[in-house]
Amino acid sequence: MSNFGKADPVTSICTADRKSITFRGKDFCEDVIGGMGLGAFIFFHLTAREPSEGEAKMLEALIISITEHGMSPTALAARMTISAAPEALQGAVAAGILGAGSVLLGSADETAALLAEGLAMMDAGTSDTEAADDIVARVLDAGDKLPGFGHPLHKPDDPRSVRLLELADEHGVAGRNTQFLHSLSAAADRKAGKHLVLNVQAPIASISADMGFPPFMSRAIPILARAIGVLGHIAEEQERPLGMYATMLANQHIQYEPPGGGERLDLLRR
Repeated sequence: MSNFGKADPVTSICTADRKSITFRGKDFCEDVIGGMGLGAFIFFHLTAREPSEGEAKMLEALIISITEHGMSPTALAARMTISAAPEALQGAVAAGILGAGSVLLGSADETAALLAEGLAMMDAGTSDTEAADDIVARVLDAGDKLPGFGHPLHKPDDPRSVRLLELADEHGVAGRNTQFLHSLSAAADRKAGKHLVLNVQAPIASISADMGFPPFMSRAIPILARAIGVLGHIAEEQERPLGMYATMLANQHIQYEPPGGGERLDLLRR
């Protein structure tokens, strides 16, 4: 229910008094702390619905799947920030998250929107194959990239996607969105004339949608994951500093070119 136009807006998330904290109708200290696992808590907090055991475990797997992928731009941004401002842990985490845009975490919500479009077409009488072919053709014929597909490293499949789809079946949470994702993948392969990698954002989108997450909230999963991931890199940065080393490498390998051309020089003369 919207608060727009109300004299007294309301929230159903949390309130507190001198002796207690109430979270979504539960006693926070008695019922939630120690009584609810992290996956179940995040699910409950984001959807206002208590998950099944399978849904809670699946959400944990989705988050874990994208916490870490080596020296990604988000990890380097966090490391370089903490090396320059060692007092600003929150600033380093923010730097990592703010640097995670459409390339690293934006395609989950875009993929979820395509899946929702496909399901709407099927509800109107279009077959899953026709709906998938229409969506893929529209996106690719416009010269755009198909969200949820492609990866610069993993071939022929993203191992995280394979594992998440297996777990979705095991936990009984795979539904219409995930089924249509398979149709979309087949359509993409037909259109491209080759196999297109289903990257980890795709099952994150389909599985979260099958668990009731609206499309825009599928991005919450990579955001949570990246926050955990950059904290791990920040922790290691204290023992094995790499942030300033990355800056040194940039200065060593990127040349300076004077305006208008001319002789290129090393940025850091030796």
